[in-house]
Amino acid sequence: MGTEVAEKPGSASRRGGERSFGRRAALVAALLAAGTVSACVRPTGDFDRARPSVIHDDLMPKAGNQAARLRGDPVSKFNYTNDEKLLRDRGWTLIRPPWTKDWIGGTMVELSRTRVLPETEGRVPPDLYYIYLRSDKFRSSDARYDKIAADASGDAELVMPFCEVAVRVRKADNERLRVLNNKPITTEETYDGAKARVWENRVMIKWVGQALRYRIVAYRRALAGLEVETPSKNRLWKVNTAIRELEGQVKLAEASCETPNRYGPDQPVRKSRIYTGWGTERKPVTK
Repeated sequence: MGTEVAEKPGSASRRGGERSFGRRAALVAALLAAGTVSACVRPTGDFDRARPSVIHDDLMPKAGNQAARLRGDPVSKFNYTNDEKLLRDRGWTLIRPPWTKDWIGGTMVELSRTRVLPETEGRVPPDLYYIYLRSDKFRSSDARYDKIAADASGDAELVMPFCEVAVRVRKADNERLRVLNNKPITTEETYDGAKARVWENRVMIKWVGQALRYRIVAYRRALAGLEVETPSKNRLWKVNTAIRELEGQVKLAEASCETPNRYGPDQPVRKSRIYTGWGTERKPVTK
């Protein structure tokens, strides 16, 4: 005889319920995970401007500073000057993804902006712009051309205002380093904090330069894709003009703005320059 055990009444339905519950639990977990990741994207309000957020303005920066220290990156506890705040506010509009629905790129940027990840990892792949552009529903295929033109023209208007602030920050940093070199500093924290703030400012300026080059590439790739997918000679001239306008503003910034890291060849940011090789600085304070 077999050793099968008779199934208790309702056990089949319970197993079915357990499987259903398991599927629902997995779905909820997936949604929570997606929500957690998407929450890393900085919230925006009118005209896609950043909205105040406790998570993004307080919690994530604190976690990011700790992560930066663990990586060995400089972290300054100094208060920001007005221009340093403005530098970051204007820079954010240029380092974030040009397509605001790009939550993948937005997450990368926000994690790097808050220093949870290294700043050099906050680059938005240029191909993502076209992916999100063609996935969105437009009533007219020409609207995608208009979108590229509007984005490129909008960026062009932001380049020189950012550059002007970057120049003022650079001058203030030079003065900060001059004082640091010529006047006695009582604490090691002040010495390290000053050097770290200069490094942080230079990284921000360098990052914006990278983002502008990536945007130009993204717009040109998107235009090339649209020329094949939905040809429109009537819109081609308009988009090319807008992209050339952006390139012209970037070149003007390279030539006229005395920023520490020009928008030239893409080189990795190295923190060692802040601490070694300057030759004229005095030795750090010792306890």
